[in-house]
Amino acid sequence: MTPTLIEKGTHLNVAMVQQSCNADREQNIAATCTAIDQAVKDGAQLVVLQELHTSLYFCQTQCCDNFNLAESIPGPTTDCFSKLAKQHNIVIVTSLFERRAAGVYHNTAVVFEHDGSIAGTYRKMHIPDDPGYHEKFYFTPGDTGFKPINTSVGKLGILICWDQWYPEAARLMTLAGADILIYPTAIGWDPQDDTEEQQRQLDAWITVQRGHAVANGIPVIAVNRVGFEEDTSGRTRGAKFWGNSFAVGPQGEFIGQANATDEIVLQAQIDLHRSEQIRRIWPFLRDRRIDCYQGMSQRIRD
Repeated sequence: MTPTLIEKGTHLNVAMVQQSCNADREQNIAATCTAIDQAVKDGAQLVVLQELHTSLYFCQTQCCDNFNLAESIPGPTTDCFSKLAKQHNIVIVTSLFERRAAGVYHNTAVVFEHDGSIAGTYRKMHIPDDPGYHEKFYFTPGDTGFKPINTSVGKLGILICWDQWYPEAARLMTLAGADILIYPTAIGWDPQDDTEEQQRQLDAWITVQRGHAVANGIPVIAVNRVGFEEDTSGRTRGAKFWGNSFAVGPQGEFIGQANATDEIVLQAQIDLHRSEQIRRIWPFLRDRRIDCYQGMSQRIRD
């Protein structure tokens, strides 16, 4: 078996593709492929793509025609990125709208090994239903559990967007042996909100994920889209996706961060041995009182 980068004692070069999307699937994929080519030229070994990167964020409205965007695994999108992973000898984390069976659809991340094989999949567990984010209409909750995906660059704890607000998901991925937490994301501002409210939301989004890194002593990667996308139903004023893709280390320290507007291939170098060092001085996992946490499995405690 090929040793992982961790066993070899090397750093991991990560690229995060932050981009805007439109209604043309082929155009979106072509732009992503170009970004991956650039990432490889810059030395990336792992490339992470944003949530639902082949299309507009269609969940702003409830429309049965949008189910036509879903595809099987394997299918056209997985075939494309499988070839790219093999061509460039890299690991790629992708995201797609999965048609599992008639009437059963998932928001799914697919991870490709450097030989083009599918290393594993993760189906989004926490499904939101908010104004402009009608995901419960489209997605069946995931059933893959919180299990890291083994790859040649380490054990990847893949979670998706709304999952990023839940410390339980980050903790369970960590306890299962994840080396990195990775969050493909599509989140944005309501254009009606004032600047102060928009900043509070962005700060909360960054803070909670940095908190997952600190609490678990683990690097975190979050990749978000940019650009304005219209709500075709007219019920909201659309979404202005706030970008700010970032990578942090196990103390929440920034390794790389994009801005709110630009399409960019963000590079970061992660020292995977740093988690071991940090957990020795901050042994949060050692000191957990697992004998006292029974109430965590309840919806709410009366």
